[in-house]
Amino acid sequence: MTAAGRRHAEVLAAAWPYARLVEAGGVAEALRTAWAECTAVVAFLATGATVRILAPLLGDKRTDPAVVVVDEAARHAVALLGGHAGGANALAVDVAALLDAAPVVTTATDAVGVPGLDTLGWPVEGAVAAVSRAVLDGEPVHLVADATWPLPALPPNVHVAAAPPDADWRLLVTDRIVPLDGRTAVLRPPSLVAGVGSSRGVPAAEVRALLDRVLAEAGLSRASLRCLASVDLKADEVGIVDTARALGVPLETWTAAQLAAVDVPHPSEVVRAAVGIPSVAEAAALRGGEAELLVPKTASAMATVAVARHAPRGRLAVVGLGPGAPDLRTPRAVDELRRAGVVVGLDQYVDQVRGLLRPGTRVLASGLGAEEERARAAVAEATAGHAVALVGSGDAGVYAMASPALDHADDRIDVVGVPGVTAALAAAALLGAPLGHDHAYLSLSDLHTPWAVIARRVAAAAEGDFVALLYNPRSRARDWQLGAALEVFAAHRPPDTPVGVVRNASRDGERVHLATLATLDAALVDMYSVVVVGSSQTRVVAGRMVTPRGYRWRK
Repeated sequence: MTAAGRRHAEVLAAAWPYARLVEAGGVAEALRTAWAECTAVVAFLATGATVRILAPLLGDKRTDPAVVVVDEAARHAVALLGGHAGGANALAVDVAALLDAAPVVTTATDAVGVPGLDTLGWPVEGAVAAVSRAVLDGEPVHLVADATWPLPALPPNVHVAAAPPDADWRLLVTDRIVPLDGRTAVLRPPSLVAGVGSSRGVPAAEVRALLDRVLAEAGLSRASLRCLASVDLKADEVGIVDTARALGVPLETWTAAQLAAVDVPHPSEVVRAAVGIPSVAEAAALRGGEAELLVPKTASAMATVAVARHAPRGRLAVVGLGPGAPDLRTPRAVDELRRAGVVVGLDQYVDQVRGLLRPGTRVLASGLGAEEERARAAVAEATAGHAVALVGSGDAGVYAMASPALDHADDRIDVVGVPGVTAALAAAALLGAPLGHDHAYLSLSDLHTPWAVIARRVAAAAEGDFVALLYNPRSRARDWQLGAALEVFAAHRPPDTPVGVVRNASRDGERVHLATLATLDAALVDMYSVVVVGSSQTRVVAGRMVTPRGYRWRK
C-alpha cells in the first residue's frame, strides 16, 4: 500500500525464490488474489484492514492460506491466520529474521512453550481444541498410547495411563478407529504400511476401494498410513502411484530379492510365477523393520493389499551446543532440544540450555567421568521409543558424546547429528586466521589414549608442519604433557612460531593470549583452554595470528 511496504516486500521477494509480489488493481484486490493463489501471504498492511478484507473469505483453517501482517516500519511480523495448520507462526519468525523485526505469535501453546497437538506432524482428530485447552489450563489429561512414540515433552499434567475414566480428558495415540467424544483427541502415528500388488493396468479406484475396505474391516485408521509399498516392478504402476499421491503418502518399493527374504504367512505360487517371488503384498507390508501383519493379503479383481503395523523407532539427536555463547548455538540445536522428550548431558552443559526445554522435559544430567553412563542412558531411552537429545559442548562429534553413543546404538533407532561450533573454531576466530591451511586436532589427555600413542601423533603433526589444535592441554593432575608436546613442535619449527591460547572461548572469563614456542608460559593453560600452535608459515599480522592459504594471486 505504501512505498515503505513495497521496499519491505521486495526484501522478502529477493531473499526467497519461492516468493513473489502480488499486485492487482488495488490493495484489496491484490490481497484477495494472493489468498486465492498462494499457500501463504505476507501483507504489508494494517491488521484491521487485512481482517476486513479477508473476513468474508475465511473457510477452514486446515486449508486456508497462512497470513502474516507486517507494519509500516517493519517492527513486527504478526501471525494473523493459520498459525499452526497454515504455518503462519513459523513464517512470522522467518519474516521477522529477514526484516529485523519482532515476531508476534499469539497461539496459546506457543506462548507457553507447549507443543500444539496440531504441530506434531501427525494427523489429529476429535476434541483437539478442548483437550489442548485442558493441557494449557493444567487439568489432568491422560495419555493413552498403543506404544511409546518419540513425542516431544508434554507438560507434567499430561499423565501416561492405561485405561482412564471416560469422564476425564484423554489424548490417545493409536492407529485404531475409536469412538470420539468431547473430551478425547486422537493422534494418528505413522504406524501402518500397506503392501500392494496388482495386475498391470489396475485402476487407481480399485486399489483405493480395496485399501479402504480392508482398513475399515480391520478397524484401522487411514490417517496412520505411513506409506504404500510394493515390488520395484510396480514403481511406475499408475493405479498404485496415483493412489499413493491421492492419500498423500509415499510409495516405497523393494527389489524382488529384498522381498524374497521376508518370511510371509501366505506365499503364493501364482505370484512366484508372475514376478519370481512368493509374495508382494505381505512381504512389502512387513519389509523395513519390526512389524506385525494385521491384515493378510486380500484380493480384488486386479489388486492385492496387506497391512502391517510397524513398531515405533526411537530418535536420538546428538546435539552440539557450541562453545558456550547462546548466539553461537545453532537454530537446529535449539529445534532439537525443543523436540526432545528426554535430554541427557553433563550437568554444566544441561544447565546452559534448561531455559530452552519444554515443560515436562525429562532431564538426565550427571557429572564429569560419567560419559559412558550418559551414552548408554541416551541410547536406552531412544531404544525404548523416546525422542532423546544427547547434548555436548562444541560439536558432539569432536572429543565428545557422539562416538560413545553411536558405539552402543543399533538399527532400532533413528540417529540425527546436529553439528556445533567447536571450541577450536571459536578460539581460532578470536586469534585471527590460524587455520588458513592444513591443521590437525590433537588431545593431550592420556585418560583414554596411552601417552606413547599421543606422542607419536604429536610428532607426526610437527613433522608434517600442520597447524595443531591442542585439546585437553593441561590439568592439575597432568601438568607435563603440554610442555613435552611443545618441545616436539620446537624441534621442527622456528622458536618465534606463533602459539595462541584461548581460555573460555565465547564464555564468561574469556581470555586470549598470543605468544611463541619460545615464550609460552604453560602455567597460563588449563582444561578450559585451547592451544593453537602455528605451522612454519604462520605469522602475526597486526596482532593477529595468520596462516597463509597460499593463493596464487597473492604475489
